Order: sequence, then structure tokens, then C-alpha cells
Amino acid sequence: MFRNLFIVVLAVYATGVCAQSGSGDAGSLFEEIARHASALADSPYKAPKGEHLPAVLRALDYEDYRDIRFRKENALWRGDALFNVEFFHLGFLYERPVRINEVIGDRVERVRYRSSLFDYGDNEQLEGALGPHLGFAGFRLHYPLNTPEYKDELVVFLGASYFRMVGRGQRYGLSARGLAIDVASPGGEEFPRFKEFWLVKPEPDATSMTIYALLNSRSVTGVYRFDLHPGRRFAMDVRARLFARADVNKLGLAPMTSMFMWGENRVRHFDDHRPEVHDSDGLLVHNGAGEWIWRPLTNPAQLRVSSLLTSDPRGFGLVQRDREFRHYLDPEAAYERRPSLWVKPTGGAWGSGAVQLVEIPSEDESNDNIVAYWVPSNSLEADESIELSYRIETFGNGRVPESLASVARTRIGWGAIPGSDEKPSRQLRQFVVDFQGGALEGLDAAQPVEARLTARDGSTRHVTVEQLPESAGWRVAFKLMPDSEDEAVDLSMHLTLRGKRISETWNYVWDPAAME
Repeated sequence: MFRNLFIVVLAVYATGVCAQSGSGDAGSLFEEIARHASALADSPYKAPKGEHLPAVLRALDYEDYRDIRFRKENALWRGDALFNVEFFHLGFLYERPVRINEVIGDRVERVRYRSSLFDYGDNEQLEGALGPHLGFAGFRLHYPLNTPEYKDELVVFLGASYFRMVGRGQRYGLSARGLAIDVASPGGEEFPRFKEFWLVKPEPDATSMTIYALLNSRSVTGVYRFDLHPGRRFAMDVRARLFARADVNKLGLAPMTSMFMWGENRVRHFDDHRPEVHDSDGLLVHNGAGEWIWRPLTNPAQLRVSSLLTSDPRGFGLVQRDREFRHYLDPEAAYERRPSLWVKPTGGAWGSGAVQLVEIPSEDESNDNIVAYWVPSNSLEADESIELSYRIETFGNGRVPESLASVARTRIGWGAIPGSDEKPSRQLRQFVVDFQGGALEGLDAAQPVEARLTARDGSTRHVTVEQLPESAGWRVAFKLMPDSEDEAVDLSMHLTLRGKRISETWNYVWDPAAME
């Protein structure tokens, strides 16, 4: 691939990072940016400011900002490569410019802002009000992903360290992030940002390309390399080296952010015609012991942070498992086409730690209220550095091995018996969990499928397992009574056949406060 053909050593730019002819390979640029990131970590942090932004840009609302469009005829590499690059204008929420460089063979050139690159639509107040040194908010890549005639939007880097990506036939949904620091911590979250990018120009027919990024924040600096591989499942190989400027209380590696308002498991009322609204409906974890764990997402009444402890995780991701339009009935949002994201460690084990899930109460689907990431057991202290490699991949609803049944539905309701004169406490919950696929396919209804169910801080009763009609899978039903109205119940369950595990593990945290 082209990224192995260009040579990088050193030159003079504002960051002190550039390239000139010499011997080496693409890794030389990574090392040069890493040296700059290390030096940056040794210097005091200077918070980026947006005050230099013209007032007319700061005053833009959402609709005004959307009316600013990049002129496609000005796309970087247009006509020279399968990949094209378009840029985002500053304004609205995006007040901090990022520096963008183009790497061409053995040269690095800064991509300069020009107002002629954009169509400002009805924003007449912007005409002639913007100087030549404004800069960009971010960028997006286009590529002939679905058809050879049209270059689809493939990946976006915009805001802090966020980026979004899609595979073939998918629509943008959840976001990945470069790094998360102190998510849901009492002192508040810190948002590292990519302050500079290097886009390596691919050869004309190359189907992969490379991006480098410099990350900076109050506590951490770092260098990232992203190798992009478009396709049905868009894969991105990530290599990162991080330098601690200060002690980090909670380091979130390979983070991703999504939205969950309500799904089939909702117990809160939302006055809306749509059955479900979410970009992702579950967290899937393949732990170091080889167990597959499925945690349905919730929109809790109170902030919830939970951890799935493991050593050397094999992978984790936020998944949009439900792929049926009739479950959303929203042709504009097309939630059934939102991508799932999977993180797989590469280049060495990650050691002990936890996949942490943060669920934030939300009343608006425009808010990302779900965050998942890896937290290593060892903290990162000032003057220390770490390096990690992983692959991020988009997919649909499949990930669990074909031999294992997967959770298809989780539904919750009041545990009262219809028609009974004696009504139990509202705390008594009826759970219905349906499994499909794997070893359950073609299984006779008389086979002794059993549910192995545990409940911490609660008791379960009336556990039943039965095959559903019309090939709808197998159902486990049970009632749950929490030990306390103040403590959440941690539930775990999997299916067995004659003592052999035949399903992934369903894991759920039931909070009695959800009934308030």
C-alpha cells in the first residue's frame, strides 16, 4: 500500500512536525509526531480558545450552519484518487480550528482555508467578513463505497476527538472517539481533542489510506495512526501512543458514544408514535475467558456506571442488533441502518481492567447518552506513556459465533397475574427474554433446554423455558423481586442443553428507581 512507499524525516512547521526526503517508511512520521507529543506533554497546557472566531460565525444557529456547504468541485484529490476530502467550516458549536496537512510522497503541505471553497447559502452576513487564516473545523472522506459512480461519505472527523464511520448500506449513527478521560466522574469529564491531522495522499487506485493525528488535552497528549479499509464492514486499524501530562484518574481507551432513548425493554413512558428510538440497543463483550456477554441498553432514571471486569478482552462494542424497520417506523432516521462498532485489541494483550458502560438519563434523541470504553487496571500517572493498537470495525447485528444463540428481545412489565384480585407490589417485575439462532435452530420443542439464572440483590421465581411458535426462537420468562427499593439487581443468564452452554450470556441491571 502507498503508506509504505513515502519517506518522512523532519522539517519545520508550527508543530515542528513535517517530512522531507530520506530513508525510512510511514512509521517515521508516527515517531516524529510522537516526539512532538512527548515534548508537548512536558510543557504547560494551554486551553484552545475560540474567541478569535469572527462574531458572525459564533452567532450562527444550527440551521444557519447547515446552510454552509463545501463545494464538491474543490475536494482535495478530486480526480486523482478514489478518496476525496471535503472540509467543515468553523462556526456554531465548532469554534476551535484544527490544522490539516496533506502528505504527498516526501512532502508535507498545509491545507489552507479559502472562503471560495464554500457555498454560504443564505448567510449573506458572511460574505467578505472572513479572513484567509480562518482554518477548518474538521474534514470528511468520500469513497465509491456503494456504487462506482458515486463517492459516498465514508468517515467524518469533527469535534474534540470524535469520528464517525459507515460500512456499505449504512447510515451514520454512533461515534468513536480517540480518548475518554474521567467520564461520569464527580470532577467532570475532560475532552481531549485532535488539534492537527496529516492526510496521506493515496495512489490513484488505492483502496486504503492513512491518517495521522496529534491529540492534546489538559492531562494527556498523543499520536494516532488510522489505517482505513472501506468495504461492507469498514475497518480502521488504530495505533496510539499516549503521554501523561498529569495523573489521570480514569482513562477510557477505544471509547464509543451512542444514543438510546427507548426500546422493547422500556418501562418509562415517552409520548411518541415510534416503538423504538436508538442508535444502539446493546453492549456486546467478548471477555478474556471467551464468554460472550450481551447487556441491553437502558435510558435510566439516574446516571448509571457499570463495569464488566475481565483480563485481556478479545473485543467489545456497541451494537444495533434490531434491524427491522417496523420496530422503529422512522423512514427519515432509518435507525435500522445505523452501524454497530466493534473494537478488537491487536498487537498485544491489554491486561486486566474492565469494559465500562455509562448510561445517562435523556429526554432528547439528539443527545448521545451512552458511552463504552476500556479502563485498564493500572492508572496512568504524570510522565508515563502507554501504547496500544486495535481495530475498529463496523457491522450489522452479527458477531457472536454461529454455534451460540443470541438474545433477540428483552421485555419487562409488572409481575401481576391478569384477573387476580390480589395485586402484588409494583416492584415485582416480569422479565421475558427471547433467544434465537445457534444451537436452537431446528431444535425440537421437547429438548431439555434450561436457563441458568442468577440475581444479585434480588430473588427470582417462576422461571420457565419454552419454544416459541413460527420459528421465533426460545423464551425464558421469570419474575424478579428486588431485595431493596434502593439497590439495583444484577441479573445474568444463559441457556444450556444437557449441561452444555448454547447461548451468549444475557446480563441486565434492574434498578427499582426506574419505576419512579
